[in-house]
Amino acid sequence: MSVTVLSPVPGRVTPMSEVPDPVFAQSMVGPGVAVLPAGGRQDALSPVDGTVVTLHPHAFVVATAGGQGVLVHLGIDTVQQKGEGFTLHVVKGESVRAGQPLISWDPDAVAAAGYSPVVPVVALDADAEALSGVLTGGSVDAGEQLFTWD
Repeated sequence: MSVTVLSPVPGRVTPMSEVPDPVFAQSMVGPGVAVLPAGGRQDALSPVDGTVVTLHPHAFVVATAGGQGVLVHLGIDTVQQKGEGFTLHVVKGESVRAGQPLISWDPDAVAAAGYSPVVPVVALDADAEALSGVLTGGSVDAGEQLFTWD
């Protein structure tokens, strides 16, 4: 089942290899792309239709009806912020639609706290060959297509 994966945030598309965390940079949990978000308080949107199967203040996974899980990580090492500055709008197990706001956060505040605000969007446990149309640069709006997962 082909799934269109949307950008959860607006910003500049960045190759996963440039994410300052080896787990993402080396695609250890799966391939994808990252977005360096525009500043200011904003909502992180669901990248796909599905169910919220993992939910933390700084990260979430939405699984599609076909079982494809998409991880969105709001910044790097932001677990250290213990949820400060992040507001959850859904609960684990909730069904969501692509483009639905899931978490409010402020990338500028994340950067001011000394963390990278880059947002990896990962096709969990996928083969890189399963992704197509992957954006490789430029600007993206929240809700705009990042890649297709076949």
